[in-house]
Amino acid sequence: MSSKILSTATIGLKSELIEIEVDAVSAGLHQFNIVGLPDAAVKEAKDRVAAAIRNSKFKPPHQCGRITVNLAPADLKKEGPVYDLPIALGFLLTTKQIKFDYTNKIFLGELALDGKVRPVKGVLPMAILAKEKNIREIFIPRENAAEASVIEGLNIYPVDNLLSLIAHLTNQKTIATFPAINLNDLFTHEEHLCEMSFIKGQEHAKRALEIAAAGGHNVILNGPPGSGKSLLAKTMPSILPKLTVPEALEVTKIFSVSGQLPKETALMTHRQFRSPHHSASAVSLVGGGTYPKPGEISLSHRGVLFLDEFPEFSRSVLENLRQPLEDGIITVSRAQGTLEFPARFTLVAAMNPCPCGNATDPEKACSCNPAQIIKYQRKISGPILDRIDLHVEVPRIKFEKLAEDSTSEKSVSIRKRVERARNIQAQRFNGSRIITNSEMGGPEIKRFCVLDQSCLELMKSAVSSLHLSARAYYRIIKVARTIADLTGEPNINPSHIAEAIQYRFKAE
Repeated sequence: MSSKILSTATIGLKSELIEIEVDAVSAGLHQFNIVGLPDAAVKEAKDRVAAAIRNSKFKPPHQCGRITVNLAPADLKKEGPVYDLPIALGFLLTTKQIKFDYTNKIFLGELALDGKVRPVKGVLPMAILAKEKNIREIFIPRENAAEASVIEGLNIYPVDNLLSLIAHLTNQKTIATFPAINLNDLFTHEEHLCEMSFIKGQEHAKRALEIAAAGGHNVILNGPPGSGKSLLAKTMPSILPKLTVPEALEVTKIFSVSGQLPKETALMTHRQFRSPHHSASAVSLVGGGTYPKPGEISLSHRGVLFLDEFPEFSRSVLENLRQPLEDGIITVSRAQGTLEFPARFTLVAAMNPCPCGNATDPEKACSCNPAQIIKYQRKISGPILDRIDLHVEVPRIKFEKLAEDSTSEKSVSIRKRVERARNIQAQRFNGSRIITNSEMGGPEIKRFCVLDQSCLELMKSAVSSLHLSARAYYRIIKVARTIADLTGEPNINPSHIAEAIQYRFKAE
């Protein structure tokens, strides 16, 4: 006799339905084989399953002859301990130790040796797949139940241990379904430790960050040590609008498959601020591994990726930013296959103008020679700098400014302007996959960024004098579109173009 239990496999951010077939032959010596392209963790399931079944007072596999478990489709790589629970149920069904209706039900979970069910990764993509396949009953570890409950129309059964699940399936004792969650209740107010009003001066840099937040543009802050570059970057989340539900689901999926979703968290409702160290490897930044998982640039999706000491990152690592800065995705290729992860983040980079940091400081002498300065600045390639929209000088603050008792504009006021600009963009791109101006391609720029003759003359002068590339030309126009949105003006005028151009000057 054989049985078939449904489970899932997660590939990238998507899930595939897996059929777990268990066959038992009483004759012959004991064997327990798992086939269907399993990894080491799946192969080890036979030992966890055997111990959990024995400790749950059922007849264990070693007393039942030859056991064969097939994970279909066989050409799809299976990884992780998610199949422990369905394998155990399939074995008990096949050996006629229990009987229940297993159709249109999905099971997944890792088994402890005593039969307890432990949490697993990638539950949210699985729940989305279940809804797409019209499977309404899902049995998952209790710690993962909140995560799955954000998908409407599913009956989520939180499982504590193998015995309680069997009691439910055999109609002995019912497991209550996990209560439905109102998504709007999850979006609570977030307190930010870094506030724009804490920063004295630097109005030019604050304005650049406001534009970046409104249009999803990338920023590089250049200035001497102690000028406030890092603090400015850390205030960025305080002026960003709240995540929308679709954005929150995207971010939660990334954290779910990477195993970084906080315990019993239903939804990631706040924009991420990720700040990897400059010694980070390409795999930690981009993602990868034998079976690719998201890296820092995907974990900062719809949030902020802060790269402090920008030139200190390995050049080969920084070159990996080209694709996400341009397309908002990152492609990870391995022998087992190629996967794409979303990576639509706002890059905030910070750097000193030279190795000693004092090249642009009027009060401190620079100890670097011209060759050292050129070598330092060339650590960042032209194509990377060309993809950064806003190049901002952050000078050292004078004592008089630091000693002032006046307060700067609060983040909440800036965020209101950003939200108004984002609302304009939401109406503009309604029905498309574009969210911010920075994501516009050629057709959208042609449609929504019409320039009059005076604007064209200004752009012509800028291209000629600053030797701008075609990419820089279009990025200036997109920044100008955002500046117009912040002022509530429907059309781009020369003042918007002029402000956008001056953010390119220092990098060209």
